[in-house]
Parts: sequence; C-alpha cells; structure tokens
Amino acid sequence: MKARVSIRLKSAILDPQGKTVQQALQQMGYSDVSSVRIGKLVELEVGGNDPIEVRTKVEEFSRKLLTNPLMETFEIELVRDVV
Repeated sequence: MKARVSIRLKSAILDPQGKTVQQALQQMGYSDVSSVRIGKLVELEVGGNDPIEVRTKVEEFSRKLLTNPLMETFEIELVRDVV
C-alpha cells in the first residue's frame, strides 16, 4: 500500500522560505499572491493490506522520524496499489 505524508509548518511558525517565494512572485507581477507556505511530501510503500494497521504504522513513524511535532503537522493519504 502506498502512503503519502504531507508535512506543513504549524500556522504560528514563521516560514522564511515561503515569504521569499511570495516576494519573488510579487516582483514577477503576481501581486494577487498574498501568502505562501512551503511544505514537504513524503511518499512511501508500506507492506500490509489493512488500512487501519498501515495508517497506524505511518502515523507512528511520522511522529517519531518524519516530522518535528513542535513545529509541524502532517496528514496521511493511503493509496491502494492498483494491479
């Protein structure tokens, strides 16, 4: 089963990379862009067919390894392999 973990900074955390991209877009003439937040997407292939077990496993290692829970949030999307 494939899992996608979307990782984002919490809203209270400043995002200097997002601010830089926002300013660059505005300088390029895209003045209607009022906010940019940069995140990460991690795609994994995880063994198992039970979505509850796979989600639990992905949540566990997302908290322990993939994210900094003080600064980041995450969302998990499971995708079944289509053969």
